Amino acid sequence: MPTAPSSSSSPPSAAAIASLRFPFELKRDQVEAAGAWVENGCRGSVIFSTGTGKTEIAWECARRAAAGAKTFRILFLVPRIVLIDQNVRRLLSYGIDENAIGVYYGERKDMTREITISTYQSVINNFDLIRNADMVVLDEVHLVSESASEYDRIFDVIVEDHRKAILGLTATIDERDPKYQTILTVAPPVKKYMIKDAVTDGRLARPVIVEEQVRFTDEEQKIYDEASAAIKEISRKLQAYDPVKMTKMLARGGARATMAKTWFAAVRKRKEVLSSTRQKLARAVEIVKKHPGERIMIFSETVDSIQQLRDMLESSGIPARTIHNGVRRQERQDILESWGRDYFPLLSVHTLEIGYDVPQVGIAIIIASTSNMNQVAQRIGRVVRKAEGKEHALVYIVYVNGTKDDNMLRVVKAAIEKGGRGEDDGAAKSSRHSRVAGGRRPSASQRTLLG
Repeated sequence: MPTAPSSSSSPPSAAAIASLRFPFELKRDQVEAAGAWVENGCRGSVIFSTGTGKTEIAWECARRAAAGAKTFRILFLVPRIVLIDQNVRRLLSYGIDENAIGVYYGERKDMTREITISTYQSVINNFDLIRNADMVVLDEVHLVSESASEYDRIFDVIVEDHRKAILGLTATIDERDPKYQTILTVAPPVKKYMIKDAVTDGRLARPVIVEEQVRFTDEEQKIYDEASAAIKEISRKLQAYDPVKMTKMLARGGARATMAKTWFAAVRKRKEVLSSTRQKLARAVEIVKKHPGERIMIFSETVDSIQQLRDMLESSGIPARTIHNGVRRQERQDILESWGRDYFPLLSVHTLEIGYDVPQVGIAIIIASTSNMNQVAQRIGRVVRKAEGKEHALVYIVYVNGTKDDNMLRVVKAAIEKGGRGEDDGAAKSSRHSRVAGGRRPSASQRTLLG
């Protein structure tokens, strides 16, 4: 298997990234990705499943792009501050001199280092970071889409210099979605390696998707139906059916803005009832009880729903913790460090979807309602990372029949099979054996999908 070329004694006049030395061999798919990016003029995106080493591909691409240069300035952009320290630690472990590594965010702003790790939010306040870089790496590049209006100018500044190397990293991106047009134009895909490919190659554990169907109470059904009717009626009157158009109407003011505000309120109400319906939360507690002493990740869309679920778990004698954007950085770290020791179910609203590497976790419970393929792929990616003795990962989808939740399995299937680019009808397989957890035979609406 090919190794990542490196030099343990780079001359002082060489770029800092020339000292890159991985303590392992890059996989064939990683080497091929770096080669494809270089062949495309050092511009493009690598679409690799979570857990298959996108970050290592990025640094290998940078090393190759800097070949022969005395200095080579790299700007590595991440979506969250917590990922800055993670990348700095990796670079240090890969042989890069700490004096060559800088960070740029609210608490600390290094301006003169060859390698700078920053966040998207920080860079929009100082575009010189982009202009001064020879290479820009966009981690989780799908987040910098046309729908994220505050990030629009990032690509405008990047393309000012046609010589600048550009690398996008993402686990999945819907190439048919117009909101990703700029990304796909500036940094077109050069290499793809999806969950299905990585499972086939033995790089990831096999995801076993288990449907758990529940129902609303009569009162919850009434709330859901009323909210759905309001959403439908307002969308018909305004001829607008998505948040982006509704947000534009809000900004314009007037009667249409009032209707758009009512539309968003109905969407929130429907999301809340879908996330926190009692049967969903009760089913999640049942699932946790089937896996005592095992780390479990539980994902939802609202803080209220995970707090309710935590209370239900603790009432059953099961300690649990929650993480969301309102939890401070040090507290998050403390929560993660005690996971698997002081408690086992960890409940999250989006925060754990990106960047956390916990290969020992093999169970996820999704009680959220989302059609966002990127979120689904990230959630699955959190539990399919390989660990010793880990061959499969359980992903429970808890959904309410006859609601927007019904499309969850379609989204999950597309995320596994095609990385958000569509479906493969031959991929879904109905399971006729006893379920992996619980011992009951699945009904037609509780089939198990094997990625």
